[in-house]
Amino acid sequence: MHDQADVVIIGAGVIGWSIAYYLRRAGVDVCLLEQAKVGAGASAAAAGLLAPLGPLNGPGPMASLLLAGCSLLPELVAELEASSGLQIELEQRGALRLACEPRAVARLQRRLAHWQPLGLQLSWLSGEEARRREPLLSAEVEGAVYAPQEGQLRARELLKALAWAARQAGARCYESCEVCGLRQRAGRVLAVQTKTGEEIGCGSLVIAAGAWSARCCAWLGHTVPVRPVRGQLLSLRPPAGLPALRHLIFGRAIYLIPRRDGSLTVGATREEAGFEARVTAEGVAWLLAQARRLVPMLTDARLEDSWAGLRPTTPDGLPILGLLPGWQNVLLATGHGSVGVMLSAITGRLISDLICTGRRSPLLLACGPERFEALASGTELRGEL
Repeated sequence: MHDQADVVIIGAGVIGWSIAYYLRRAGVDVCLLEQAKVGAGASAAAAGLLAPLGPLNGPGPMASLLLAGCSLLPELVAELEASSGLQIELEQRGALRLACEPRAVARLQRRLAHWQPLGLQLSWLSGEEARRREPLLSAEVEGAVYAPQEGQLRARELLKALAWAARQAGARCYESCEVCGLRQRAGRVLAVQTKTGEEIGCGSLVIAAGAWSARCCAWLGHTVPVRPVRGQLLSLRPPAGLPALRHLIFGRAIYLIPRRDGSLTVGATREEAGFEARVTAEGVAWLLAQARRLVPMLTDARLEDSWAGLRPTTPDGLPILGLLPGWQNVLLATGHGSVGVMLSAITGRLISDLICTGRRSPLLLACGPERFEALASGTELRGEL
């Protein structure tokens, strides 16, 4: 392999492919490098939630980014479905966020007050009103926030469609291609070096390697506080004859996503497990117990599948997006945590625009790599990795 590209992207997950898609629309030559196979990482393991309220406590930089991302995704999905023929299944079913005891009711009502300034359609339901919308809900439910604009999609299909469309437009991707170093000079990365001894020259480099991004940045003398957080998920098949859920359901710790094929996605654990992306019996049992508490009739549901992914998580919950301090042509697009799918389209567009025009969107200001003092100085950030 002897290749050269205007932009080389390390990481072929939904973030890397989205950046490649928008760069190819702008006529930029793009090459992606993936250490495993496309679809082997966190992107394909994601539930595909389009539900921005979960990580938010009101207006702020993350809210602005998430709302912009969720607004852009329908346009991108329509383009991808039309060109690829794949069904990404973006649906605005609406969501019910549940509270099952008095303290949880008070907590959820406080969150509702904080969410109101976001400008989304939101309403408070009593337990009885929530059960009128979803008769299968537990009698323990005492209140709920109804958010009709929230929804979901099939994350694996979004990834496939992005990869197909970007490749059709001329993007190249090398799979099973593990990067081991970067050739650099005078504040620029000149080429990416692989374990097989080959090099790919680059005009610019984008590090979109998810939970592995910190390793790439270490080659450039920076400590980036991105760590993996494991999430386990299940797919259940409810008993025949059981009415289907019509909304996304959020408990305090889990969510239930009804799919077009009648299955139900249940997620997700949050575990500090290093880079061990495996399903555990304890994780499966916990998810099943939580799902049955919200919807008791799921006791007889059949477990169809289980899987796990590693979310690239940052200390402040914001992704890391922008130029790496001290480097003229290295950009980061990582640390999206559990909202990578929601932020995929907006990240792709904003990073592409930054590369093509040199102008940084106001949406990126709070997400810059320079916000971490250790990153800017090159000193060690203890206790974060």
